[in-house]
Amino acid sequence: MDILIAGVGGQGIILASRALASAAVTAGLTVRTAETIGMAQREGSVVSHVRLGVSEAGPLIPCGAADVLLALEPAEACRNLKYLRPGGRALVSTAPVIPVLSSLGRSPYPVTDILTYLRNNLPGCRCLDALALAREAGSPRTLNLVMLGCLANFDLPFPADLLLAEALTLLPAGVHDMNRRAFELGRRALEV
Repeated sequence: MDILIAGVGGQGIILASRALASAAVTAGLTVRTAETIGMAQREGSVVSHVRLGVSEAGPLIPCGAADVLLALEPAEACRNLKYLRPGGRALVSTAPVIPVLSSLGRSPYPVTDILTYLRNNLPGCRCLDALALAREAGSPRTLNLVMLGCLANFDLPFPADLLLAEALTLLPAGVHDMNRRAFELGRRALEV
């Protein structure tokens, strides 16, 4: 299973990919991962390739081959659609991270148009306000765990509780309860 995780710096994309990879290794699967990180540490484009059960291929998912696109930011979903295979599924957080030039009024950020495009052109696309769920869990910083909880409904090759346990090992103990809530809110929001 090939999963491409896309977003911007500071959203926890790398932690999410490491949690997926760790859960897969614990489940006995071969894993390949790679990241591309944008120019800025915060708010630059970040893409993580996670290949579960792939033993004779490189870590980068070829264009048109990803089974799932997990996008923590709408514009990053559009930027990375080329990786999604025909019939693949996309899970998109609807909360935008407005680029500096857009916030200064120098460049448009048409979030409504982006979300309309995704909903109308990707039959396997699910959009949700994951940021609202993260806030409900206790912090916007739990957005990545909300999205992993949603992803747990997508027939992963290991159980959801293993994914959560592996994610929690990557976080300080003081934020475990909040992240556990975020994961469960994500799972419930997208139960299929």
